[in-house]
Amino acid sequence: MSQTATTSGTMPRAAVAETRPRHRARRLRPILMLGGVAAVVIVSGAYWLQGGRYVSIDDAYVHAAKLAVSTDVSGIVQTVAVKEGQQVAPGDVLFRLDPHPFEIALAGARANLAQVALSMEAMKGDYQRMLTDVTARQAQMQSDQANFDRFANLVKSGGVTRAEYDDARFRLAVDRAAIEGLKMQAQVQLARLGGNAEVDVTKTPQYLQARSQVDEAQRQLDHTVVRAPFAGIATQVESLQPGMYLGAASAAFGLVSTDNVWIEGNPKETELTWVKPGNKVQISVDTYPGQTWQGRVQSIAPASGAEFSVLPPQNASGNWVKVVQRIPLRVQIDRKAGQPELRAGMSVVIDIDTGHTRHLSDLLP
Repeated sequence: MSQTATTSGTMPRAAVAETRPRHRARRLRPILMLGGVAAVVIVSGAYWLQGGRYVSIDDAYVHAAKLAVSTDVSGIVQTVAVKEGQQVAPGDVLFRLDPHPFEIALAGARANLAQVALSMEAMKGDYQRMLTDVTARQAQMQSDQANFDRFANLVKSGGVTRAEYDDARFRLAVDRAAIEGLKMQAQVQLARLGGNAEVDVTKTPQYLQARSQVDEAQRQLDHTVVRAPFAGIATQVESLQPGMYLGAASAAFGLVSTDNVWIEGNPKETELTWVKPGNKVQISVDTYPGQTWQGRVQSIAPASGAEFSVLPPQNASGNWVKVVQRIPLRVQIDRKAGQPELRAGMSVVIDIDTGHTRHLSDLLP
């Protein structure tokens, strides 16, 4: 009897023990469900508040300043001082043309300059000679004037013949005309001297013109030596060989800058809402996984890429479909020592931090 009572007495306790976890699970289930919903709401809200701050652009590429090396004079290539892929510094010699024809032209221009200087000095001396001729002719005219005056008194009394009187009168008239002619020649010569008989020859137009010819010949001779205008890497050098004729303004080979490098991205117009110059940018280059560069938005183009196309789209047709446009922007790279070399054309991904954050008040109407 006692064993039966004990067994029957323990059964309710076991049942109660089994039912407690069930009640707890029932109580925790709504809490966990509400907590999960709250967590989703909080995470979604945080994501929404942070949304719009960062703009990621994968349509971006490395660009660098490029130059088709040339010179404005024509000649025979004498030497090529660089090789394919060689890095050069500003001022380094790239190639030379045969300077001999230009040296001859420079020598001729200098000889012409010296001749002009001598001619101008001769003109100054010639002007002084003309003034002396005028003075001498005036003295002759004074003598002829005295003879004429004397003959004018004697012709009345018959001391001289009428023919002698007329001859004296004609000589006086010739003297006056000669003096006027000499004065006119002197004025013309003075005008050639710029109105100053003691003018500095080096300031005259004739000398300055000859001087400019010397300068031009010297400039052309200097341009037979072509130097690098900026630091860069030479490319396509094999297209230029010694002995070939290079025309003026003809491209010899290419030079790609190693200093003036930037990123050009093409974001959608809808991604530029909060982007502005000065925003921080993180740059990832496909060629160098795990490497990042820092930069800043330097500028945003004033027009879309379609505006600069050869055949811009015509949106006046009846079958028009709205297409999101892309606006180019430029990113300045903050390059640091030891970072891998960036080459023009590399694909990159840029992440722009606009600094913009959303607020709950934005949800209000």
